[in-house]
Amino acid sequence: MKFIVSWTLPQATFPAAVKRFLETGGAPPANVKMIGRWHGTSMNGFAIAETNDAKAIYSWVAAWADVIAIQITPCLEDAEAGEVLQKLKF
Repeated sequence: MKFIVSWTLPQATFPAAVKRFLETGGAPPANVKMIGRWHGTSMNGFAIAETNDAKAIYSWVAAWADVIAIQITPCLEDAEAGEVLQKLKF
């Protein structure tokens, strides 16, 4: 399953978040594949990650929860969404 992982860096924890990112690279746990990550210029960003292990993605988020505000949204690719939408009756 794919997830959109989005975050905001609060000013109060910015130095600590930068230090941790530079030290660790922000890599996910072994059972979470990061497809891509993008950093916004307004101190926010998002990543697309893939895993079938909810505990693994939770541990990744929990490790950063003290320095950044994180939201995780399960997501579908166009073809997957299309399969669902084709079943709708309008």
